[in-house]
Amino acid sequence: MNHHQKTAAEAAAYFGRFGGKFVPELLIPPLTELEEAMRTIMVSEEFRNELALLLRDYVGRPSPLYRCPNLSRELGFDLFLKREDLNHTGAHKVNNTIGQALLTKYMGKPVLLAETGAGQHGVATATAAAMMGLECIVYMGAKDVVRQSHNVLRMELLGAKVMPVESGTKTLKDATNAALRHWIAEQETTHYCLGSVVGPHPFPTLVRDLQAVIGREIRAQSLDQAGGLPDYVVACVGGGSNAIGAFYEFVNDESVKLVGVEAAGSGEPGCFSSASINLGTPGVLHGSLTMLLQTKEGQILPSHSVAPGLDYPGVGPEHAWLHESGRGLYASVNDDQAIEAFNTLCRKEGIIPALESSHALAWVLSNRDSIPAGSRVVVNLSGRGDKDLGIVEEIIAARREDA
Repeated sequence: MNHHQKTAAEAAAYFGRFGGKFVPELLIPPLTELEEAMRTIMVSEEFRNELALLLRDYVGRPSPLYRCPNLSRELGFDLFLKREDLNHTGAHKVNNTIGQALLTKYMGKPVLLAETGAGQHGVATATAAAMMGLECIVYMGAKDVVRQSHNVLRMELLGAKVMPVESGTKTLKDATNAALRHWIAEQETTHYCLGSVVGPHPFPTLVRDLQAVIGREIRAQSLDQAGGLPDYVVACVGGGSNAIGAFYEFVNDESVKLVGVEAAGSGEPGCFSSASINLGTPGVLHGSLTMLLQTKEGQILPSHSVAPGLDYPGVGPEHAWLHESGRGLYASVNDDQAIEAFNTLCRKEGIIPALESSHALAWVLSNRDSIPAGSRVVVNLSGRGDKDLGIVEEIIAARREDA
């Protein structure tokens, strides 16, 4: 075997040329242990039955597929929202954390470790840990601790210990670095509940498999409610867990267009953004080869989005592959477009969306003229906007001052 060939096990860690396991030797044992747990525990009937009951009775699945009557009439095509915002804890994140917390319990480890940006993954992890009787530690960038103070309080009320990270840009990237260092030191007792489809193998696969319930439900609900598969499935992409959860079921259905929407920051030339597919280059971040925002010398660039959950300089490797293979379309919208879409959904349909999800809706509104009349368009509404009211309040105040 030459050095270009991979074994079957190595190949499973990759999506095209992206993915892999680029980590210090000290992280190999817990990653290998996790792979083994996925192969043995997660496929067992006992685990699958318990997870299915938790998703139904605790998370509240299936989440509705809601046709927006007012916007559909205005747009000339059927706009559906996959209402992940109605899940327990208010976002898609809980699908993943309930699964990983249950796996942690089956693995016999007492501590659940997490990182968070917008705070939704931290809340979802703290929730799952409390319900399973696990200790919970959450790393969070100090900047995000301030931006998402209500979610910090929610995590603490649920019994989690929140660890502010003061290094770097004090956002999600730095929180992830700190959590990985903690895991290396405490791997015997601790499972690292990674919050997105990023990181070293097997995390991108593990998180995708736990989020794929979103797409399975969209398929069944679209066939039942609309009489066919969607023509478009649209989702915002930071790390990309809600998007891959919505897309995965349809990867082999060529008639279904998969649209990932990245955050373009302010949209000004040279601004900081989170559009790692559109503006990035291949490189290694947090243990996998993917598309990321970096200098020519390989230094990670600061990222930015008005939506804290999209504020990450990389993307899940499966998205990088979907883009490179041409199966997925990856676009970007800026902060102002997302805020406009946020306001539109509030006023037209009485739904306050997360700023992350507003990016996906903004793409649909911006491209309404190129979407054929009568199309079925599904936007994955990944979370609710309560957590973002402080950010929106600041924007409204700033606009009043400028007026």
